[in-house]
Amino acid sequence: MSMSDPVSDMLTRIRNASMAGHQVAEMPGSKLKVAIAQILSDEGYIESFELHDGGSRSTLNVNLRYVGDRRKRRPMIEGLRRVSKPGRRVYAGRRTIPRVLAGMGVTIVSTPKGVMTDRRARRLGVGGEILCQVW
Repeated sequence: MSMSDPVSDMLTRIRNASMAGHQVAEMPGSKLKVAIAQILSDEGYIESFELHDGGSRSTLNVNLRYVGDRRKRRPMIEGLRRVSKPGRRVYAGRRTIPRVLAGMGVTIVSTPKGVMTDRRARRLGVGGEILCQVW
């Protein structure tokens, strides 16, 4: 069965796994998902990720990050929101890329120069499709 929105599926799997307290979120892999996982890793929202190539299908394992001691442990990712959806694509120019929580969160943008954060897109002077927001 084909998925209509694999990025939304990825974000939902990460959200569900972190709220349930799991260490790893497992999902089907793709180049776009790896790029998003790389940004989440660089920004400190996840520990790491691994892409396992298993013949015709690849699997992306995302190791989640938590803050606090055992009893007061909470996920590093407080919220994930898919902005551009298959039914309604959302694009923004370099001057209109939204900030999340006044810069405390991150907006992930798909630009002609690759998938990047909102800060990097503004610095490079490019706009693109607003994929998701993380805080």
